Amino acid sequence: MQVYLDNAATTPMDLQVIEKMTEVMQNCYGNASAIHSQGRKAKAIVEMARKDIAKVLNCSSSELIFTGSGTEADNMALRCAVNDLGVKHIITSEIEHKAVLDTAKELQSKQLVTIHYVKLDKFGKADLEDLELLVKKHPGSLVSLMHANNEIGSLNDVATISRLTRANNCFFHTDTVQTIGHYPIDLAAWDVDFAACSAHKFHGPKGVGFLYKNKSLKIRPIVTGGGQESYMRAGTENVTGIAGLAKALEVATRNMEVKIDTVQRIKAYFIQQLKSKIPEVQFNGDTSKEGGLYTVLSVSLPPSDNASTLLFQLDMYGICASGGSACNSGAINESHVLNGINHPVDRSAIRFSFSKFTTKEEVDFAVEKLIELL
Repeated sequence: MQVYLDNAATTPMDLQVIEKMTEVMQNCYGNASAIHSQGRKAKAIVEMARKDIAKVLNCSSSELIFTGSGTEADNMALRCAVNDLGVKHIITSEIEHKAVLDTAKELQSKQLVTIHYVKLDKFGKADLEDLELLVKKHPGSLVSLMHANNEIGSLNDVATISRLTRANNCFFHTDTVQTIGHYPIDLAAWDVDFAACSAHKFHGPKGVGFLYKNKSLKIRPIVTGGGQESYMRAGTENVTGIAGLAKALEVATRNMEVKIDTVQRIKAYFIQQLKSKIPEVQFNGDTSKEGGLYTVLSVSLPPSDNASTLLFQLDMYGICASGGSACNSGAINESHVLNGINHPVDRSAIRFSFSKFTTKEEVDFAVEKLIELL
């Protein structure tokens, strides 16, 4: 039996997305920058996708810059804020995605910025009182805090963070890679400066995403050499991938409340099964319906002789899960997120993450095998 419970790393593509991309590959092979009919056809697909995405997220289509990944989008937000917006301080947390943390550290190593880490509460959420102190002390900073943590699932209060940043003339970037396509998101109401997206997190293709950039900002590209994306990102557009991204978002937002409820029930059932059969089990992050990402569950397991090999042994049973994030080239490294929330060193943690394709039978199988291994 193959059980895929690593949807926070990537999701299986939806059949409707595959069909849309196949249609584009078969019928549209032009370069979107070319002026002939095939080029214009490709350009129309790109721009229609941009308009469709903007409508879903309540923003202007001119505010969307297609990228190769969410990581690239995060990089662009931080680097452009420093290069073009006069940012000298970055306020972030120690459990952000490496796309943010490593980029911020590199900028600091070049003495371009100073990093300030906001305190975290017991769930790994930004302490809003401490954040308010930081933005007041460093007006004009870039605040970079993710909407939902990719390892423990805790949700930050983006709307409140936005108000704090605006009140102190700061810029706000939020990594929404785990939440776009999973929650109704209104970028205009949020009033953020930058947001990142990656299509493969909501049943779209890998290798395509976008950066939302507030239209009030004037920035320069970090990839140069062409006029694509309104001169904001050089390089021939991934027409097929962009079409797939837009289709995936369209599918994801259909009957979203039903999907959220369905997956939330799967997660709640998994939690109930683990609690009843592993009395010492604990959970990292906020597991409540309101405060945590319904697709992610970080399970803290009691000390075990085979803790270091649990993931490999689960894989032998056909169960795919993760020890944390999956953005380290497949390597198993100590999790900076677990360190950031002071996870006990004598306990192992496994991230199980769910999608609309996850079934109760798969959960039962995973729980059964996990208990056997423990």
